[in-house]
Amino acid sequence: MSDTVFGKIIRREIPADIVYEDDAVLAFKDINPQAPVHVLVIPKEPIPKLDEAAQKHQQLLGHLLLTAKEVAAKMELERGYRLVINNGDEGGQTVYHLHVHILGGRPMTWPPG
Repeated sequence: MSDTVFGKIIRREIPADIVYEDDAVLAFKDINPQAPVHVLVIPKEPIPKLDEAAQKHQQLLGHLLLTAKEVAAKMELERGYRLVINNGDEGGQTVYHLHVHILGGRPMTWPPG
């Protein structure tokens, strides 16, 4: 297991407000929300960043996105939401364990950053 804060959440070494879990992924509320609804969906397999995902991760990456859709529905974001994957330092990634941000509960603006 990856030795990041997300790895520690997966291993239950630190608490999180978990909203969904299955054998492959975990979803929990962000502790520093940037929108009224801000949930992170992470694979349990530690992939440091999207650039390091390989062909062998194809099924897991698809599951990650479909889970994000299901969690957004569970969080009642039927009016819309934004999915964000930060990749690398200049992409704004701060935790090197691949994760998808689900942001919703308010109108999103563009450009985002």
